[in-house]
Amino acid sequence: MLRLRGPIFGSVLVALWALAVQAEWVDPTVLDACPGYNATNVQTTGSTLTADLVLAGAPCNVFGNDTRQLSLEVVYETTTRIHVKIIDPSTIRYEVPASVFPRPISSSASPDSAAIGFNYTEAPFSFTIYRTSTSEILFSTATHPIIFEPQYLRVKTDLPVNANLYGLGENTDSFHLPTYNYTRTLWSRDAYGVPPGTNLYGNHPIYFEHRTTGTHGVFLLSSNGMDIKINNTEAGKGTTLEYNVIGGVLDFYFLAGSETDPTEVTRQYAEVVGTPAEVPYWSFGLHQCRFGYQNYIEVSEVITNYSAADIPLETMWTDIDYMNQRRIFTTDPNYFPLSRMREIVDYLHSHDQRYVLMTDPAVAYAPGQGYGPFDRGTALDVWLKAPNGTSPHLGLVWPGVTVFPDWFHPSIQAYWSNEFALFYNPETGIDIDGAWIDMNEPSSFCLFPCDDPFTQAIQQDLPPARTTPPPDPNAPIFTNSTSMKKRQALSDQDILYPPYAIENAAGGLSNNTAHSDALHANGQIEYNTHNLYGTMMSMATQNAMLARRPGLRTLVITRSTFAGAGSHVGKWLGDNMADWEHYRFSIAGMLGMASVYQIPMVGSDICGYALNTTETLCARWAMLGAFSPFMRNHNDDTSLPHEFYRWPTVAQAARNVLDIRYRLMDYLYTAFHLAHTDGTPIVNPLWYMYPQDANTFPIDLQFFFGDSILVSPVTEENSTSVTIYLPNDTFYDWATLSPIQGEASNITLTNIDFTTIPLYIRGGVVLPLRAQGAMTTTVLRQTDFELVVAPGVGGEASGSLYVDDGISITPPLTTEVQMGYSQGKLCVNGWYDYPTGVNVARVLFLGVDTEPGSVVVGCGSSTNNATFSYDAASKVVNATLDIPFNGDFWVQMS
Repeated sequence: MLRLRGPIFGSVLVALWALAVQAEWVDPTVLDACPGYNATNVQTTGSTLTADLVLAGAPCNVFGNDTRQLSLEVVYETTTRIHVKIIDPSTIRYEVPASVFPRPISSSASPDSAAIGFNYTEAPFSFTIYRTSTSEILFSTATHPIIFEPQYLRVKTDLPVNANLYGLGENTDSFHLPTYNYTRTLWSRDAYGVPPGTNLYGNHPIYFEHRTTGTHGVFLLSSNGMDIKINNTEAGKGTTLEYNVIGGVLDFYFLAGSETDPTEVTRQYAEVVGTPAEVPYWSFGLHQCRFGYQNYIEVSEVITNYSAADIPLETMWTDIDYMNQRRIFTTDPNYFPLSRMREIVDYLHSHDQRYVLMTDPAVAYAPGQGYGPFDRGTALDVWLKAPNGTSPHLGLVWPGVTVFPDWFHPSIQAYWSNEFALFYNPETGIDIDGAWIDMNEPSSFCLFPCDDPFTQAIQQDLPPARTTPPPDPNAPIFTNSTSMKKRQALSDQDILYPPYAIENAAGGLSNNTAHSDALHANGQIEYNTHNLYGTMMSMATQNAMLARRPGLRTLVITRSTFAGAGSHVGKWLGDNMADWEHYRFSIAGMLGMASVYQIPMVGSDICGYALNTTETLCARWAMLGAFSPFMRNHNDDTSLPHEFYRWPTVAQAARNVLDIRYRLMDYLYTAFHLAHTDGTPIVNPLWYMYPQDANTFPIDLQFFFGDSILVSPVTEENSTSVTIYLPNDTFYDWATLSPIQGEASNITLTNIDFTTIPLYIRGGVVLPLRAQGAMTTTVLRQTDFELVVAPGVGGEASGSLYVDDGISITPPLTTEVQMGYSQGKLCVNGWYDYPTGVNVARVLFLGVDTEPGSVVVGCGSSTNNATFSYDAASKVVNATLDIPFNGDFWVQMS
């Protein structure tokens, strides 16, 4: 969250200055002419290969002195994963701490049984990763010498021409990465407007490469700043991918993936970074927020206005507006008094709704002012330090001059959990249901070198003064309510201006963030750990929330992420713009997080964060946003409010699509449970489902919600038509349930009004739906199920359903069923320990060419004829069941 204020213009000047002092550009051919290393003392023991790598000639010393000798270790950790690590054995170099990124379990697989293999050439040393079944080379450093210097590491591989690459986020670019003169920079920054072609908030040095012969993954475990360059312009080459890293070690995980199923590589990546955290059922409802609610009355009015508009609102959020002088863990006594905030929470909870507040990492520097969070943190000495190791590193954020929590400090979790326990106390504070953490790159408005943050705070009017009078403290609220239904030393290195300057869009490493020479309690410096800051805050926040309600899942949404963050929190895509370009970018952003990086609880700011939206854009975005796992409407204080009820078209679009989303909620919840179990993706690009269809490889304006719902939104301004791609498969139109045969071609849909979105059910599935939507997820869970049988090309279909209490980390009871359909018969089998308390109201059989003579339902040994109807135009059989959903049953058409 960032305003268009003085720091932005100033930061541009700083960035331009920093670019002017960057190291001179070095031609890639010069780097490729470096000597590299020779492998000596090669030893193989079981699943492990080790070797010494000795500099093979006169050093290049392009960005520092070449390291003379390295150590190589290669481990076949599983049959589908090879770990390749290259270090400097003569010194302690930074590696990502295991406390932040636990290393994956290794089963020490035999190379003879592995799906991928490691080959090497001794002189000069190079290595390849290849698929053992076909000997196809997946990654090769041949002709590209490894360069290993104190502050510059380079590894380069050859790939096929126009390689199909995905990942290397976070970015606002196409999901299918460009291969011409393209650079991905990884260095967390406050990226207002999420501009394309720049580094953004998070860092995920993983890429998947897809070929018709299979899909594999390459993960570099490094939190150091880096440029990853992709190009296909070198004469005689295909595509090249080149890592340029400014510190640490080379620590690669190569994932075999699969020759036939692209989603297999996602599960293998989950074994490395962890599977996604399960979230509470309610978190899939609609969330509403705005930076700019002036007082508690405005917040209450938004809640009641949603109700009056018959638009389901599950969770109300409040941005930093509620804070006193923008200080975390405070409320403004005049605009958001604690008693009235508690009243809002009580109201929401009594109506089966939820509440979430913003918490930033920066703590106001306020010695002698009686500000508890600062005083308690100072007593524990938990602040990130200046290079002298004693005084706190100061920044400039919303409350003015600030200090930053040091997430490596041994007392930091106790501090953070205590602040959450005090401020968010259910009895005396604000009883939040989830947490929202922002600005955790960390962001700072102070212009580098930030010698005098106090003067800059005055110049920037931080914190800003209130511009409107406070409301009457006794003003009634909810009067229009309608009730709802139920550091390693680097003294010899330049850590402020490294010799290789990555293409940080903010300029120097320390611009608009904590300085790269800031010191942590464990001796680490921000130069190495900067990209971990947001994820470490996420971990501490999740732990603090769990301490408030032991045993219960929580929702934590963050802005800055690193590999593995999804096992703790969800993510929103940051400060986007209210325009059609960002509407389209939101799909690729979601696909990156949900289908590659293992952060599936993801969504964009619906209707756009900054700039004024339009009615048609907001209507289309409301419908598109309903098919992101995390669905939140949010915008900034410099733009007009855009809650869904403010335009008739948007309100109707929201009602229509929320009914669909809520009916699909158990389908989504089941997918999340599977993702938590093994990393199976929740949102899928088309090529995951159709890996042999090259037409699908670049598509990122259509996607699968789950594995069965094809979402094909209108993506042009004011258009009522869209050209979409339907693979060679059987589909069913969501609205009519009529079958459509895809022919691996484009089709143009017309007359799509602004309150609908084209959806298709992929053939071969049984969908578990709620029979109707509801105003809250609490009521939704009391609604009957219906099953939709959508046979595939072979006439068969299958599906699953998982139900539990929706909130427990370890549910005491679960219901899990499998549904299979063949030759006119649907069978539902499983266990039913969790009492759903609802019925299966009906079964819809799709694609039935002729009316059946009868529909028979069987439960145990009893059978009976079901009431049914047949629609010849849509080819749908509608069978009414109304049987308790507490045991196995079957339904047979004959």
